Amino acid sequence: MIPLIRSTLLQLILGVMLIITSTGLVSAQSRSGTTAASFLTLGTGARGQALGHAYTAIATGADALFWNPAGAARAYGNNSGGSVFLSHSRWFANIDYNAAAVVVPVFGDHVVGLSVSAVNYGDMIVRTVAFPEGTGETFRANDFSLGLSYAQPLTESFYFGGTAKYIRQDIRDMTASTVGFDFGFVLQSEYLRGLILAASIQNFGGKMQMNGVNSVVFVDIDETISGNNPDIPARIEMDSWDLPLSFKFGLAMPVLQSGMVEILALADIQQSNDNSLNSDAGAQLRIHNRTFNLDFRGGYKDLFLSNVDSHLTFGAGIDVRAFGVRLGFDYAYTPFELLGQTQVVDFRIYF
Repeated sequence: MIPLIRSTLLQLILGVMLIITSTGLVSAQSRSGTTAASFLTLGTGARGQALGHAYTAIATGADALFWNPAGAARAYGNNSGGSVFLSHSRWFANIDYNAAAVVVPVFGDHVVGLSVSAVNYGDMIVRTVAFPEGTGETFRANDFSLGLSYAQPLTESFYFGGTAKYIRQDIRDMTASTVGFDFGFVLQSEYLRGLILAASIQNFGGKMQMNGVNSVVFVDIDETISGNNPDIPARIEMDSWDLPLSFKFGLAMPVLQSGMVEILALADIQQSNDNSLNSDAGAQLRIHNRTFNLDFRGGYKDLFLSNVDSHLTFGAGIDVRAFGVRLGFDYAYTPFELLGQTQVVDFRIYF
């Protein structure tokens, strides 16, 4: 009975995901750079970054809220399902990307989560045609996302989760905002030493359109008439842009399990509405005992894309059980050919 339920649920969710994404993805082959809120595609956290974004199948705990919300219901080690996640990324051009999330068990093995991410582009100089070196003014640009998630196991090996999130972008005096949704599932199989299959749809939602005082202009609605008001306030209507909708299918397969050593191979395939079909691959070497896990990670992202500046990713992490909780630190390094390097540092608590 359980295998039948599992199979039926899997087919139903896959069908719904494919129907939702089919319209947007069929025509998505030549739309590079045509979506808003591109910060949602950066990849949050050192683990996912170090694995080349091939993280859909094994994301667990609080950082799963940024990759596949179903993974939030999967316990990490012997913890009860609760976790806290903090991440800091320093990108090129002094761009800071920070994220935080918390997952709390409710109603037994069901969990709820809260996630937030923010990008700070720093102070930028106002330049005009008349003053190309700057007017003396500066402005700021920021991106922000706040999500509320729910996840649960539908069977002993099948997990489902979803996230509703508020997304906002600000640049100088202009603002755009909308609501988006993420959905995902994880299936832990009994084949090939425990093959894990997963899928997620991310950033399904509304469009974003900039509005603010900088869109206000003053016009003379009829220049052929004298004596009328030549400064009627009007507003320039900005274009609206889709969110970076993507569908991911991932798998994780244990390659070696011997004593204290485990090797895990991972792969994701992704189709988005602003880029071509592409794939990510990663591998993780874990040395562990009952007290600690020591991980070494590597990845190759955007396998089928040539319009990117970096493919290789590296990283490591450790978590230790102490005082009834598990504390973890993770690090990722991405060398860019033209833009320098980026580094990500995470801190985690599992309870």
